Amino acid sequence: MPPLSFSRLTNLLARAGFDWFLLALIGVIVLASQWPEVGVQEEPVSLSEIAGYGVTLIFFFYGLRLNPRKLREGLGNWRLHLVVHLATFVIFPLLLLAVKPLISGERNQLLWLGAFYLAALPSTVSSSVVMVSIAGGNMLAAIFNASISSLLGVFITPLWMGLFLATSSGDYDISVIIAKLMLQVLAPVLLGLLLNKRLGTFAEKYRKQMRYFDQVVILLIVYTSFCESFALNMFEGYSSGDILKLAGLMVGLFFLVYLIIYGISRLLNFNREDRIAALFCGSKKSLVQGTVMSKVLFPDATIIGVVLLPIMLYHALQLIAASIIAQAMARKAGGE
Repeated sequence: MPPLSFSRLTNLLARAGFDWFLLALIGVIVLASQWPEVGVQEEPVSLSEIAGYGVTLIFFFYGLRLNPRKLREGLGNWRLHLVVHLATFVIFPLLLLAVKPLISGERNQLLWLGAFYLAALPSTVSSSVVMVSIAGGNMLAAIFNASISSLLGVFITPLWMGLFLATSSGDYDISVIIAKLMLQVLAPVLLGLLLNKRLGTFAEKYRKQMRYFDQVVILLIVYTSFCESFALNMFEGYSSGDILKLAGLMVGLFFLVYLIIYGISRLLNFNREDRIAALFCGSKKSLVQGTVMSKVLFPDATIIGVVLLPIMLYHALQLIAASIIAQAMARKAGGE
C-alpha cells in the first residue's frame, strides 16, 4: 500500500473544501480581536444586518440546487436513512448530555453549550458527498441524506437548544425561534426548490461561484460574532491550552460517533457502499448551518463567538480525519 504523500493529502483536502477558507476563518478572528469596534458599529452600515440578508440568499441558492427527482429516488433505503439521522440528531446530543454533569465553571459551561450546539446541528452536504465519492460509497444515498438532514435541522436543532437556552435566557421563545427559522431558512429553501426546474441548470453551472458567496457570508457572520465577543472580553480566561483540549475532545467525539455508526452498520449487515454513506454522512456536522443559525438561535449575540469555537474546530478536524479515512478506503477497494 503506497504511503499518502503530502501533495496527495493537500489535493484531497482541497477537494473537500479544506483550503483558503479555513485560513480566512482564522484571519477574520484575528481581525475581530484587533478591531472589534468595526463589527459592532451600526453606522454607516451594519455588517451584522448584511450578514442576515446573506443567510437568506444562502438557503435560497441551496434550495435551487436541490433536485426533487434525485430526492425521490433516494427514499427507498430507509434503514440507512434512519441510521444517519439517528446518529446526527440523537446519538451526538446524547453523548454531550452524558458529559454535562462533569462540566463545572461558567466558562466551561459556555464551551459545553457550543459543543452541544454542534451536536444538535445537521450533517454537512458538500464534504459528506465528496468523502463518500472518494471512498466509493452510495452516492445517491449520500446526496439524499445530506440534503434531508439540512431541512430537518431547521426544526430539530432549535428544539434541542431550547432545552437549555429557554432556562438560561428569558428572551428565548421556541415558537418565535422556529418562526424566524421558517422565514429566514425554510421559506428560501422551498422557494429555491420550486424554482429548481427552471433555474436548477443555472444553479449547477454557477455552483462554484455560489459556494464562494456562501463562504463570504459565513466569514462575515464569524467576524461580527467574534467582534461582539471580543468587545465584551468574553474570551478572557481561555488559554491556548484550553483550545487545544477542546480540539482533542472534538477529535474524540468524531471517532466515537464514527465507531458507533460502524458498529450499527455491521449489526444491520449494510453492504460496503451503504456503510460508507452512513459513516461519512452520520459523523459530519455543518459549519454553514451552525454559523447562520446561530444568528437566530442565540438571543445574546456576545456569546456567539465562544459558542462557535467547537463548531469551527470540529469542522477543520473532521475534514482532516475523514479525508485520510476516505483515501484509505479507496486504496483498499482498489487493492481488492
